[in-house]
Amino acid sequence: MSFLFGQHLIKPSVIFYKSPLSLALVNRKPVVPGHVLVCPMRSANRFKELRPDEVGDLFNTVQKVATVVESHFGGTSITISLQDGPEAGQTVHHVHVHILPRRAGDFSRNDQVYEELEIHDKECQGHSEKWRSEEEMETEAAILKKYF
Repeated sequence: MSFLFGQHLIKPSVIFYKSPLSLALVNRKPVVPGHVLVCPMRSANRFKELRPDEVGDLFNTVQKVATVVESHFGGTSITISLQDGPEAGQTVHHVHVHILPRRAGDFSRNDQVYEELEIHDKECQGHSEKWRSEEEMETEAAILKKYF
């Protein structure tokens, strides 16, 4: 069954992990290899709308997924980002956490990752030609699913 992620319909084949209240999916347009998303299953636009049990489950899932993607993609650090509201750069109307495995020198300035996330979100609106194919996303999800 497909999952409604804000204004996007997500196929189950791109979801690689489910906890009781959250799920992890591959990103249509990753900023770095291994850039994935974790979100609550229940639709909530803003972080403050989540129940305490959803917050706990969300961040337990973020920790578990971050450990896997850092290792699998050869990262040495992780950037975890939650853009909560339009002024914070949120464009998908569903709470979600970006997990990006990082390596030395992946950006000329370390904080450039946040600028790239902002551009990434704006480009995803109506620029589907820059998105990865469903096959690429499904392949990555199948590989990551084996870790869980």
